[in-house]
Amino acid sequence: MQSSIFEIEKTENTDYLGEKLLFLDTEATDNTEDSRLTQLAYKNLSSKEIFNEYFKPPVPISISAMAVTHITNKMVENKAVFESSSEKIKLSNILKDHILVAHNAPFDIMVLKNEGVDVFSSIDTLRVARHLIESESYKLQYLRYLLDIDIKAQAHDALSDVFVLEKIFYHLEELMKLKFAIYERKEIIQKMKELSSLPVIIPVLMFGKYRGKTFDEIKVLDKKYLEWLYSSELSKSEHEQNEDLLYTLSEILK
Repeated sequence: MQSSIFEIEKTENTDYLGEKLLFLDTEATDNTEDSRLTQLAYKNLSSKEIFNEYFKPPVPISISAMAVTHITNKMVENKAVFESSSEKIKLSNILKDHILVAHNAPFDIMVLKNEGVDVFSSIDTLRVARHLIESESYKLQYLRYLLDIDIKAQAHDALSDVFVLEKIFYHLEELMKLKFAIYERKEIIQKMKELSSLPVIIPVLMFGKYRGKTFDEIKVLDKKYLEWLYSSELSKSEHEQNEDLLYTLSEILK
């Protein structure tokens, strides 16, 4: 009988046949395209190195970001500036031959790019989870409890999120075996990279007046609402757009 998502034994094996993984999370000044780094944490799976540090950003931390991360301007006023730190050079070198693994990776990649650090290869566990799991939410902490991950970790702390991220990754790895019948870790990593770039059809709308209904149902009831929703999402900046929602709407409205 096929295992459920709760019964899978997570495999914590660092042998990825030459694939070097870097589990990483950032906290930032805000949620805009100009976000700058306030906290950086990562775990290098091959070297076992764990890094966690706060940095002083070149712009003030927004109140909305403080309310989520609890990182204040006062907390980081005496910290190093990442852009001129030795860590920037070190991380840039690591990412030349490591795969960045992050939850909602495009955001972390954007923050790092704003700090002058390029990412050449990545896996987005949020997008991979969308391909593998039916859930009403794909936020890191939601998946933590959905997948029954037993770990002591504080939400919206970069290092704690890295530890949760790693556990979720191992769970997704086992689900990849079940769904795609691939068992070599190198193949699994490559498939995860592929899925990270593929948008997903959302089966059910999880907000608004048609919450809980399928897009096919809504199309029959109120096609103009879907057209409005598509235009509304498309009018947002690229950073704010929900790629999966846009993809779903474009397909249903064809």
